[in-house]
Amino acid sequence: MEVKAFQWEGDTILLLDQRKLPEREVWLRLDNYKDVAKAIKEMAVRGAPAIGCVAAYGFLLGVKTGEDPYVVYETLKNTRPTAYNLFWALDRMKRALEEGKDLEAEARAIEEEDYKANKRVGEIGQQLIPKGAKILTHCNTGALATAGWGTALGVIRSAHYANKDIFVWVDETRPYLQGSRLTAWELSREGIPHKIITDSTAGFLMKKGLVDYVIVGADRITKDYYVANKIGTYALSVLAKAHGIPFYVVAPRSTFDMSLLGEESIKIEERSEEEIKFIKGIPMAPENSPALHLAFDITPPENITAIITEEGIIKL
Repeated sequence: MEVKAFQWEGDTILLLDQRKLPEREVWLRLDNYKDVAKAIKEMAVRGAPAIGCVAAYGFLLGVKTGEDPYVVYETLKNTRPTAYNLFWALDRMKRALEEGKDLEAEARAIEEEDYKANKRVGEIGQQLIPKGAKILTHCNTGALATAGWGTALGVIRSAHYANKDIFVWVDETRPYLQGSRLTAWELSREGIPHKIITDSTAGFLMKKGLVDYVIVGADRITKDYYVANKIGTYALSVLAKAHGIPFYVVAPRSTFDMSLLGEESIKIEERSEEEIKFIKGIPMAPENSPALHLAFDITPPENITAIITEEGIIKL
C-alpha cells in the first residue's frame, strides 16, 4: 500500500502532514506559496526529493496568483539550506518561467521524473541485496520523502517485492523520530518485517553480527561524493566500516550538487534547540540547559561502499 506525501489538485497542494503521523493522517490544503514555504520550513513535508517537488508546485502557485516570481523563488529557497533537491527544482521552475514554458507541466514533470527515478533506483539497488539480508536504515527515505516509492527505503521495498525475505532494523532517528514514526509506519503498511531500535543500539547490533547492510538516503551529494544526510548517518558509516559492513547511499541524480567540492562546501542546517529539548510539547531537559541541534552531518566517500542512482551504481 504505497502512500503519497502530496497531491496537486488544480490550484491546491494537498499535503500529508508528517508531523501528525503515525497517530493521525491529516491532509493540509495549501493554496498559496507562503503556506507552502511554512510547511517546508516546519517539516510538515520533509525528505529532499519531496521538498523539491512541493517547492516546484509552490512556485507555480505563487506565479498563478500574480506574485513576483523572484520573491516567490527566494522565499521558497530560503526555507531549508541543506537539501539540494529544493534548489534544483526551484532553479528548474525559474528557468522554465524565463523560457516561457508551461509551469504546471514542468512541476508535474519534476514529480513524475522523481517517481520514475526512485523506481529505477529500487530495481538497481535490490540486485545488491541477497536473500535473507538484515538491513539497517536511518531516518525516512520512503514514499513519504519522495514523489513515491522512495530512495533507500525504495531499495528495501523493491527487495521485499522480489521475495528476498529481508528484515529491517529501523533507527528511531532523534529528535524528529522519522524512523520510528514514518519508516516503521510505511514498513507496517507494506508488511515488511522490521524492528525499531534506538539510534545508539546500531553499533552493538553490528558487533553481534545482526546487520548485513546499512542503506541510507541523502540530502546533498558533492561532486567528489561527500554526502549530507540526516544527523547520525556519519556515525553509522564509521560503525559499518569498523565492522566490515557495506554502507550504501541511495539518491537520484537531482540530489547531486556538482558545483560543490569537499565537506566544508556544504551548509549544514541548524534547527531550534527546542526540537531537542521538547517532544510534543513535553520538556525533556532542564529549561536553562542549552542544546545544539544540527539537522544533518556529512559522510566522506572513504566510508561509503557505493552510491546507487537511477543511472547506475557508483562504487567508491
